Amino acid sequence: MSNYHIKHLEEYYQVYRKSVRNPEGFWEEIAEEHFLWRKKWDNVLSWDFSKPEVKWFEGAKLNITENCIDRHLATRGDKTAILFEPNDPNDPAEHISYRQLYHRVNKFANVLKAQGIKKGDRVCIYLPMIPELAISVLACARIGAIHSVVFAGFSSTALSTRINDSDCKMVITSDGSYRGAKTIDLKGIVDEALLDCDCVASVLVAKRINSDIHMEEGRDQWLQPLLDAASDQLTAEVMDAEDPLFILYTSGSTGKPKGMVHTTGGYMVYTAYTFKNVFQYRENDVYWCTADIGWITGHSYIVYGPLANGATTVMFEGVPSYPDFGRFWEIVEKHKVNQFYTAPTAIRALAKQGTELVDKYDLSSLKTLGSVGEPINEEAWHWYNDNVGKKKAPIVDTWWQTETGGIMITPIPYATPTKPTYATLPFIGIQPALMDENGEEIKGNQVDGRLCVKFPWPSMARTIWGNHERYRDTYFSAYKDKYFTGDGALRDEVGYYRITGRVDDVIIVSGHNLGTAPIEDAINEHQAVAESAIVGFPHDVKGSALYGYVTLKDTGESRDHDNLRKEINQIITEHIGPIAKLDKIQFTQGLPKTRSGKIMRRILRKIAHKDTSNLGDTSTLLNPEVVQDIMDNAL
Repeated sequence: MSNYHIKHLEEYYQVYRKSVRNPEGFWEEIAEEHFLWRKKWDNVLSWDFSKPEVKWFEGAKLNITENCIDRHLATRGDKTAILFEPNDPNDPAEHISYRQLYHRVNKFANVLKAQGIKKGDRVCIYLPMIPELAISVLACARIGAIHSVVFAGFSSTALSTRINDSDCKMVITSDGSYRGAKTIDLKGIVDEALLDCDCVASVLVAKRINSDIHMEEGRDQWLQPLLDAASDQLTAEVMDAEDPLFILYTSGSTGKPKGMVHTTGGYMVYTAYTFKNVFQYRENDVYWCTADIGWITGHSYIVYGPLANGATTVMFEGVPSYPDFGRFWEIVEKHKVNQFYTAPTAIRALAKQGTELVDKYDLSSLKTLGSVGEPINEEAWHWYNDNVGKKKAPIVDTWWQTETGGIMITPIPYATPTKPTYATLPFIGIQPALMDENGEEIKGNQVDGRLCVKFPWPSMARTIWGNHERYRDTYFSAYKDKYFTGDGALRDEVGYYRITGRVDDVIIVSGHNLGTAPIEDAINEHQAVAESAIVGFPHDVKGSALYGYVTLKDTGESRDHDNLRKEINQIITEHIGPIAKLDKIQFTQGLPKTRSGKIMRRILRKIAHKDTSNLGDTSTLLNPEVVQDIMDNAL
């Protein structure tokens, strides 16, 4: 069936029209012809955005790991499923075949069962990018446990918040991790987090850096001996299409992180279908997404999407700068990578190093380049296109979110003409709408507004764990019968979309969504701080960096400001993680506020952007005089 693999623009339009005229019929056909179901669905879709409630493939029974592993054994048993490239380029890469993956996932799943983990239990995974991370995710799915992967760069406080929120019974971690030339004490971070977590009964520890660590009697166990003793045979748990598959936390603009819940059937169908088309994957291609499995990009496009298509997916433990900035290109040459998917932040960091390290390697295997995490700026787009793709490998600038589960707006390589900084056209089945301030849809082209989606798609998150009310308020209350993305966008004269950025207090730093509220809360815990406000400002590598305006309780000049800056960033690192550190910290006499006491971030943002020609009317502020003071002392 040609619908599964779109190859040119005319075909895209035909399939797209079909998918929006009869979404149920379209997705039913895709689901029926390309996946393994234990029982077919009774109903393709029921939905009501006012509740909000969405169900795809109702009544269907399946196990996602049978679709990602078992069904490939007869024809692709010896094919590499996961190609692990370690942090140290002198260590050999590991090729894990589909058959080996099958046995390793079964063994891990049997270990989980022996530890008392059963269908519906939550398991927190806090691991570096080593094979055990992908294998533990699949082992949870195999027995119907709900995995909650926490990026191994988060602090112990951020980790304990996530463990407690979803009441995890187990944590899977390692003795530590390699990150370039450094090692990180992951187990120490877990030990600290668990001081506040009564729900965790057991901790499984993988050996990676062979460090001497504390093992808590009766709670902690080394993983390898348990795996060695376990059987490699296991019948997969039969799941309902709407059973939760995983929880993944995303930064909220207010308060604690949101545990987005993704379910099984629709998520599988959509991630597999988008992977096949957005990357134009062919049978013997080698595909590499450089993300961490701790983010949605890694869930959907390192693990589930590629494996459901029987692909070879590269898992890289290291960083782009170690041992030098040619590491990505060395790996592309070494494994003859065909599809390469990375973030604009990485591209900008590599572009700063010039082209010698790119030109040194043979990149002729590349057929498709991808960009993810934030809109890619024009300069980075051209550098990527010219130097990495050699103007032959099209760039797919993909827009999507943790909440959407899969890619939503994107070019299709060799089909959609690309345009720098534009994510171009909606993916098959996606019905975007731009909304104005009054909640009316803006029709036509050459317009901009707030980006919404007016019809459900199979991989959308179904709720926020334990807080459906917040799910409704955050995504479905702004515009009637529409999913609100939180992003602004414009539509050009041919209908291409360009994402213009968040419209709430979330700043995208190096592709990571950081809510300003949790960072401000952390800063305000410093005993010298009265209050703070965080805004983003343009940064030539990270895209945006964080600028903090901090008012001290004692505004006397006696304090050592440099030391305070270090202490503030240390608190942020402890509460959230090093990714949320501030690049600039300006100490202020006060913050501009409305008469109702709301901080006028718009003014602070303009000052941080060095755009003070038009600050608007500041006379209505409670304290207009602080604005001049902040401008005079801006960094």
